[in-house]
Amino acid sequence: MAQVERLQDIQIIARRDGRVSVEGLAKHFDVTLQTIRRDLSELAEQGKLQRVHGGAILPSTVANIGYTDRRDLNEDGKAAIARTVARDIPNGCSLFLNIGTTTEAVARALSGHRDIMVLTNNLNVANILVDNPHCEIIVVGGLLRRADGGLVGSVTTQAIQQFKFDLAVISCSALDEDGDMLDFDIQEVGVSQAILAQSRRSVLVADHSKFKRRAPARIGSLAQMNSFYTDAPVPIALTNACKGWGTSVIVADSENAL
Repeated sequence: MAQVERLQDIQIIARRDGRVSVEGLAKHFDVTLQTIRRDLSELAEQGKLQRVHGGAILPSTVANIGYTDRRDLNEDGKAAIARTVARDIPNGCSLFLNIGTTTEAVARALSGHRDIMVLTNNLNVANILVDNPHCEIIVVGGLLRRADGGLVGSVTTQAIQQFKFDLAVISCSALDEDGDMLDFDIQEVGVSQAILAQSRRSVLVADHSKFKRRAPARIGSLAQMNSFYTDAPVPIALTNACKGWGTSVIVADSENAL
């Protein structure tokens, strides 16, 4: 079977089942696992499927993929972003890390920082930072989202408004072509907006997969951010827009960010 036909059939199976696995497709088409991985990567690049651990799912515009799948998606890219961001975060500062697997990677990259205060509405971030004895951790309260350890809602927003911190490092679920930062949970969007309002400087961390996703709720625009860290070249139109807004775009190099 030609690759074009196989790609079409993979999409048909994904629409029917909602998810496809590398092993299942390899058996179905009698090809190697490597061949299917290449097929799924190509479909993901086209925005037809969303790669997850062990396979792929249909991209959604109204519901986020599961936490475990998000955590496993593009781990190397997120780690490179995190290391690059951490290099630019000075000792002796206060910062906020919000919900997201990329901000969790940033927390890991802060293991060697000293005399920092980290506020967060992400229980995973707090647990990661516990290993750094030179980091003061403040967890803001709120409604616990069991799926990913996030705290959201009006209580969280009100708690954030009691602080003023040096830096906000936030992530988002999707990034539109016009630079709008998007998310799936309206309550989480309100929290992210409160974080930005209470920060002296703001940074977005988002890997290249966010450009292939769509989400319905708007956090704000890259025009509001001081910097945007990602792991792949940004579309030229958005790069030029960021220059006009004064938003720095930093592309992390996964090989040289060690």
